[in-house]
Amino acid sequence: MTIAPDPGVLEGLDAWRSLSPVQQPQWPDASALEAVTARLSNLPPLVFAGEADHLRAQLAAAGRGEAFLLQGGDCAETFGEATADNIRNKIKTILQMAVVLTYGASLPVIKMGRMAGQYAKPRSSDSETRDGVTLPAFRGDIINGYEFTPEARTPDPQRLLEAYHTSASTLNLIRAFTTGGFASLLRVHEWNRGFTANPAYSRYEEIAAEIDRAIRFMAACGADFDALRSVDFFSSHEGLLLDYERPLTRIDSRTGLPYDCSGHFVWIGERTRQLDGAHVDYFSRVQNPIGIKLGPTTTGDDALALIDKLNPQGEAGRITFITRMGAGKVRDLLPSLVEKVTADGRPVTWVCDPMHGNGITSASGYKTRRFSDVMDEVAGFFEVHRGLGTVPGGLHIELTGDDVTEVLGGSEEIDDEGLARRYETLVDPRLNHQQSLELAFQVVELLRAA
Repeated sequence: MTIAPDPGVLEGLDAWRSLSPVQQPQWPDASALEAVTARLSNLPPLVFAGEADHLRAQLAAAGRGEAFLLQGGDCAETFGEATADNIRNKIKTILQMAVVLTYGASLPVIKMGRMAGQYAKPRSSDSETRDGVTLPAFRGDIINGYEFTPEARTPDPQRLLEAYHTSASTLNLIRAFTTGGFASLLRVHEWNRGFTANPAYSRYEEIAAEIDRAIRFMAACGADFDALRSVDFFSSHEGLLLDYERPLTRIDSRTGLPYDCSGHFVWIGERTRQLDGAHVDYFSRVQNPIGIKLGPTTTGDDALALIDKLNPQGEAGRITFITRMGAGKVRDLLPSLVEKVTADGRPVTWVCDPMHGNGITSASGYKTRRFSDVMDEVAGFFEVHRGLGTVPGGLHIELTGDDVTEVLGGSEEIDDEGLARRYETLVDPRLNHQQSLELAFQVVELLRAA
């Protein structure tokens, strides 16, 4: 039986339009935008309500310490890089990290990609000036182009349709990889193929060999391996561009309630989490599990007010607080935040984003991060939760499966000069394959201590 939505539910989904949403582009042609969003609203959903419900239950388990979230992927996806090789390498890297965490900490790992929708980026300024020429800022491939020309930088609604179709093809490939045998634990060695050999690679091979031995033992005992042949893999992105999220919101026929079907998990950024703002209002009205980025200015009262708005009934798994304090601040600022929320009693899942609070500019002018700062913030996150007796529920990482050189340090000791070798990101620097595995091995030790 199909349950029709309450008329008030549908009306509420458009309330954000009267709230002056921030971080939105200035579309030059309103009628062109309307035509595109009408087309999007009639296209099939990219994900399904039942999948989002399944993820919410898993995130609730992570909030209780019964699972751990690993969320990783590009700072900003681009249409041109949505190739089979790039998608496969990101999936392989996340699967490898998950194997390290699961095997090392004996904990189920929720696998989630910043993939199939991470095309929009908030910017500190609406415009960019070069050599006396001012043009709109690059806001991601879903809005405009990176090339510094008036034609490329003019927001183009047709890019929303391209984002939809690129996301659909990405999700199709993800599902093929994760359910068609590629992600089977019987093939853990194959996930290293194509990557450059390095110390982290070698250490991973040791774990793969141990898993092989364990599987051979279980096979000798007559075990059934069906559960090892596929994995759940969820998609996520920042729910920034409301002209994309709204037309992809669908009414669940089971309940009559709305779900944002652009991704399983969407998050509200540090720049868009205003309590009276359009983004908080909009995402309070959909049923997906929701993330909220919390930076160093966040108070405990801010966090409780966000729960009041987004999850007043305290449904487990609904809210994930993604903290991004910076390595030098996390030990000082996070405890009071966690204490206040914990005392409230409504459940949240705490996740660490150790990337966005640790940005620096290198001597040669590259926007980068130090791997040591990334690891220090993760360590501080675990220390705070261990000290308070609360649960460190996961990691939110910008990474790629490619051997780029965008983050300083790690065992390969990327230095300022080394950044120029393969600095490929258009926005924020990402951990490469080796640094991602190094992070996973170090997090295992923190999970064991926790």
